[in-house]
Amino acid sequence: MSIQTNQSLSVDCAVFGFNGTTLKVLLIERRYYKPDTHLDPLKLPGAMILENETLPEAAYRVLEEATGLKNVYLKQMEIFSDPKRVSGEELEWINRYHGIHSERVVTVGYYALVKLDSRMVAYTTAKGAQWVDVDSIQRLAMDHKQILTSALSVLCREMLQSPVAFELLPRKFTIRALQNLYIAVLGIEIDNRNFRKKILSSGFLTPTAEKEQGVAHKPARYYMFNRNAYRKAEQHAGNQQHFNVWRCGGEQRTGNKQDCADHQTLFTPQFEGEPTAADSTYRRTKHHGTHHPFLSVWGNLELVGDEW
Repeated sequence: MSIQTNQSLSVDCAVFGFNGTTLKVLLIERRYYKPDTHLDPLKLPGAMILENETLPEAAYRVLEEATGLKNVYLKQMEIFSDPKRVSGEELEWINRYHGIHSERVVTVGYYALVKLDSRMVAYTTAKGAQWVDVDSIQRLAMDHKQILTSALSVLCREMLQSPVAFELLPRKFTIRALQNLYIAVLGIEIDNRNFRKKILSSGFLTPTAEKEQGVAHKPARYYMFNRNAYRKAEQHAGNQQHFNVWRCGGEQRTGNKQDCADHQTLFTPQFEGEPTAADSTYRRTKHHGTHHPFLSVWGNLELVGDEW
């Protein structure tokens, strides 16, 4: 007996990767695409959920099919339920592709973080997918540009609230690579010396005996993220009831449910008109009295041409 597909509920995933200089997102070309239509060919990975699976199970299924990975950092971010989010030719395509007869589809947006190494690129390329610079994307299928924009906004906040950045980096990395990642995601310039000073003083990085090889500049030392040190700091912060809900290393950690914007420094996108994933202007909200372990790293971080 075949498993039935839910005809009105789907999941769509913005899968982010970092190649050392730019933030990438995984896009796939929709099947049964006809160039003579008005439909955009590229979309985020997604699927209708099956009647015997939960939303997270559906999202993990989509990610495994797209990346070949099972243990992926995954977070639910938003429900997209506008009755007009898919209509006309887009709705016809969904019905034809999934073999359903739906008049409306609600989708749950997720974002995922993967390490963009050579194996990942080879696997996704073989599947016909492509990694695209988020800043270069102008249009996507259906409302997937809106889903991508929302995912990028959530990622920006998470980057300053928790150590999710290390989900995008190799196990061993340089301080320069970590800084480049923050610059790429947040769309800002960061003072080199101040960044290095702040991140090393956090106590969350452990130096290794290894350094870069075969580089034209002075070889930089490799570091590793000290998850145990962070968890101890997180526990201390939790005892003071000043941290929010976030996920690290596959574990769900829950703290004070009050909106973190009341307590913490956040970077949130500030857009003129319709937001786009390429918009790199961010509004900083000053925080007061937070004890969150990761946010304390950024408390006095100097930005080029701006102030906290």
